[in-house]
Amino acid sequence: MSLLAIGINHNTASVAVREKISFMPETMSASLKAVLGLSGVQESVILSTCNRSEIYCYSDDADRSTEAVIVWLAAQHKIQEDELRACLYVHSEEQAVSHISEVASGLDSMVLGEPQILGQLKSAYAVAQEHHSVGAHLNYMFQHSFKVAKQVRTETAIGENAVSIAFAAVSLSARIFSDFASCRALLVGAGETIDLVARHLREKGVTQITVANRTLARAEVLAKEFNARACLLSDIPDELPHADIVISSTASQLPLIGKGMVERALKQRKHKPIFMVDIAVPRDIESEVADLSDVFLYTVDDLRSVIEDSKRQRAKAAVEARLIIDQQTASFITNLNARSASDAIKLIRSNADSIRQRELDKAIRALAAGGDPSVVSKQLAHNITNKLMHAPTVALRSAHEQGDSAASDWALRLFDIDG
Repeated sequence: MSLLAIGINHNTASVAVREKISFMPETMSASLKAVLGLSGVQESVILSTCNRSEIYCYSDDADRSTEAVIVWLAAQHKIQEDELRACLYVHSEEQAVSHISEVASGLDSMVLGEPQILGQLKSAYAVAQEHHSVGAHLNYMFQHSFKVAKQVRTETAIGENAVSIAFAAVSLSARIFSDFASCRALLVGAGETIDLVARHLREKGVTQITVANRTLARAEVLAKEFNARACLLSDIPDELPHADIVISSTASQLPLIGKGMVERALKQRKHKPIFMVDIAVPRDIESEVADLSDVFLYTVDDLRSVIEDSKRQRAKAAVEARLIIDQQTASFITNLNARSASDAIKLIRSNADSIRQRELDKAIRALAAGGDPSVVSKQLAHNITNKLMHAPTVALRSAHEQGDSAASDWALRLFDIDG
């Protein structure tokens, strides 16, 4: 039986590959069901963010399940297996436990120590629970990762001065604009990332913000919080000519902003530059938009330079965090091994208790029939001892007959006898 973590992230795959392997919320139920149907897979959780897509599994055959997951991923997302394998990582057992703890703690994030990933991991776990794809083993591993993440954030400075993807996106705009007070921003989407973007823009002095979303009600909730305007995604062509800053983060499967739309906006703007950041995976803005001379388009992969400074500041905290993760992973594996013996221990104790009860019933009947208590007691002790030792004795003799010379050592250890 094995715990597995199979996936890609910002360190192993470009955004062009990551957007192919992303999972949409509306297809998560079918995806979880499909993974559970793969060879050997008994439990599964799927985590999909702009920077990673990972499948966590509990399997009765690690090699068989790993291969099945890879083949399914390639077919499901219409990507060549060779291309997928080139950027895929596979962790099993202790490595899988350590990996998920690093993910939960923000150590495996593009933004070292960022807190959003823990919420995303908890959400992925909750969705898997809702669809009954989580059992005792993944439940144990995920709860462990949540506990470790809390300890890391409590005992280290990993989360101090954290730079989020949203902050990095807004910071990049300073390369283009010196006066934020006169800038107009169009934010596409209304999720947590766009919420953070809006906060950072307001801190920079941007007061003219429009929020575009598929659902107007959700856009209005966010817009009200920041004294902004709300509109629908279908209104983007009309809003784009007025936007100096465009930051997009939706779960759309297809680009929302195309090259032609931006060209038309630039003409109306008389080629006044537009700063655009596409945080979404799959991308919301067509990559060809970057070819336009008056557009500065960045993707999540372009935010690394802003983030590197933050990484260096928290490098020491990361070392301390990894020590915690190593210690807790070792403890988890020890406890997991002990848990794996619990079923056998329960069976052994149940068998012993059945023998004890049967022999006790015989003794009670013998006493009720007038038997000598001393004789009955001795017979009771003799019978229990004989029946408890019969099966182990036969098994030990058989092991030696088959050439297993180490059986005696195990037997002596089992009964705590100094040989």
